[in-house]
Amino acid sequence: MGPRLTKLYDGMIILYLFTITTIMIAGGGATLEAIHIPYWYGVVIICSLLVLLFIWGINGMTTMNAMIIPILIVFLVGTLFVFQWTSGFTLELSMNMQHNWPSAFTFTALNILPIVAVISAIGSKVNHKGEMLIASLGSATVLGAISLLYNESLLKVANEVMLYEIPLFAILKNYPYFMVLVMSILLWVAIYTTAASGILGLCTRLYEYVKMPFWLLAMCLMVFMIPLTTIGFAKLVHILYPLYGVLNLYLLASILLYPIVHRFDGESAT
Repeated sequence: MGPRLTKLYDGMIILYLFTITTIMIAGGGATLEAIHIPYWYGVVIICSLLVLLFIWGINGMTTMNAMIIPILIVFLVGTLFVFQWTSGFTLELSMNMQHNWPSAFTFTALNILPIVAVISAIGSKVNHKGEMLIASLGSATVLGAISLLYNESLLKVANEVMLYEIPLFAILKNYPYFMVLVMSILLWVAIYTTAASGILGLCTRLYEYVKMPFWLLAMCLMVFMIPLTTIGFAKLVHILYPLYGVLNLYLLASILLYPIVHRFDGESAT
């Protein structure tokens, strides 16, 4: 992207990670409200566990993801399949209903920044090109399929989605309380891992300037984040996600065009 834009986007990554982690902390409090834990208790719980995680540094982060993410995917897919099965398994893939397809680009662009942040922190742990191919193709396939299934499920409860701070609870409203409890915990864990990724990205950048243990850096960051959670999870998502998605479109285009441009440069040099 060139040295000037690189500095601009690196600054934007820091701002993005800070605000998105704030959103996740707010989401952690909102999710636990579903099982009758007061909002501020939920905020304190997620912040305390984030600090505890970073006592083990980056290794704690990677180990946690390796254990939790597969469990989360299995339970989420299982819940969505049961919902679809009991409500008539239909996927409405009519092109006439895809009027908002351009939002796919902004949503993809939105999610590039946390990927860049995490890869820049743990990219040195990738040993072979094959690992990158498996991770890229595998995650794209799995997350794409889950997104499709989740979206189709939400369309069936579209009239009720706006009544919930977390849309998944519109699907779970008729499930037994035990299922709501399990999915609330898993959803909270998903929010926790996202917040942990954000804190990791911030800590690795700030460590160059402030030589402090990661757990202490995480604690200092959350002192500034907690007051901002009063804005509310849904409102923060509604305002910030589209904004970052639009700002990141240039970054998305740069990544897509990078191999093409460099291939032509190589052919010209030859």
